[in-house]
Amino acid sequence: MPTRVWDYLPEYADERADILDAVETVFGSGQLVFGPSVEGFEAEFARYHGRNHCVGVDNGTNAIELGLEAIGIQPGDEVLTVSNTAAPTVVAIDAMGAVPRFVDVRAEDFLMDVDAVEAAITPRTRCIVPVHLYGQCVAMEPLSRLAKRYDLAILEDCAQAHGARQHGALAGTFGEAAAFSFYPTKVLGAYGDGGAVLTDSADVDRNLRRLRYYGMDDVYHTESTPAHNSRLDAVQAEILRRKLRRLNDYTDARRAIAARYRDALAGTDLVLPATAEGNEHVYYVYVVRHPRRDELLQKLRADDIHLNISYPWPVHTMRGFARLGVAPGSLPVTEDLATEIFSLPMYPSLPASLQDRVIDTLLRALASV
Repeated sequence: MPTRVWDYLPEYADERADILDAVETVFGSGQLVFGPSVEGFEAEFARYHGRNHCVGVDNGTNAIELGLEAIGIQPGDEVLTVSNTAAPTVVAIDAMGAVPRFVDVRAEDFLMDVDAVEAAITPRTRCIVPVHLYGQCVAMEPLSRLAKRYDLAILEDCAQAHGARQHGALAGTFGEAAAFSFYPTKVLGAYGDGGAVLTDSADVDRNLRRLRYYGMDDVYHTESTPAHNSRLDAVQAEILRRKLRRLNDYTDARRAIAARYRDALAGTDLVLPATAEGNEHVYYVYVVRHPRRDELLQKLRADDIHLNISYPWPVHTMRGFARLGVAPGSLPVTEDLATEIFSLPMYPSLPASLQDRVIDTLLRALASV
């Protein structure tokens, strides 16, 4: 059987009774849209993070787009973020009419280089979207100081950092708002799409609830535009309620797998993940680096091990964003990483036998390149 970076079926086998009970709970509730499951998840997710409000939406991309709109970002405003991210981060900024501007990342941990942010600020800059990448947080204390000095909002992209902490504080608790994705692969993943925005602001919460529901406070009467149809599905919300109770267990399992990889691959010429100071990594993905990556991946594919590259094309190099006019070489660390990084299998129910297979095959491949 092929070995891939992610598979939900072992988890589903373990949690099937609870997942099906969640579906039955919603189907038997008499309310298929919004209702107690969505309200319950929003309250519990906000409480887990110690934030005042959570607004569930239909996916993580819209969590960023609606989050930006809700905190007051306007078309034409510049938003600073990174190019070493999944395209949806930048698609969301673009979709609401803002202008994405890129900051390079750090070679040691692939996170936003906060020291490079100030030089990227212009009179049109209104917001920073730090991407808590691969399972750990951007350096938020200096970034928050900088944002305050320039009167910039912060919307955290937490799609890859559920449960990650920095100096004890959870990802999603630093900015004016924080966007989450619950795509199935995530540390807290649904069985379909889903997203949410966290905030402490009552105004942002009210804006978000209008934005996700046609601009309405009540049915059939739109109070404000622009507006969207961006509701979190009730079945996914109920599944997420159940899985939220197991989030710490999922994280412990990911860290144990990461420790096995670290111990087994120490001493090779792979560059293994580094945890930044103050961070508690949750290993959404286990990203390694090697100058002869493509040869390694080819050898692994020959043994039916199919790994992933997160990400092979920096966003600024994609045809869809060529109009931004970011010249090749402008983000040297980001561009170098794209040629060398790849991800090993990582999910809580990853069997030990598959971990061993990946490790053994990778060690052989490393010895022959």
